[in-house]
Amino acid sequence: MKRIIEVFTAGCPLCSPVVELVKSTACSSCDIITHNLTETEAGNPALRRARLLGVQTLPAVAVNGALLDCCRTEGITRETLERAGIGQAA
Repeated sequence: MKRIIEVFTAGCPLCSPVVELVKSTACSSCDIITHNLTETEAGNPALRRARLLGVQTLPAVAVNGALLDCCRTEGITRETLERAGIGQAA
């Protein structure tokens, strides 16, 4: 069973380290999808997805369709990603 990891970014220098952190923490049981919310195409599916999951700040990470609590409070670290199961075989 694969773990679906979604990373929501603004495509900025502050978001890039989080994208790299997720990639370096992930394992073969993880599928990573990066959503750039600055794309301005009409009906941007990434923006709709972010709203559906309740993304309020960027960068943000969701695992299997659930926004991580760290994205609401403490910030994203390797430890918070590992607590969410990222990097562990499913």
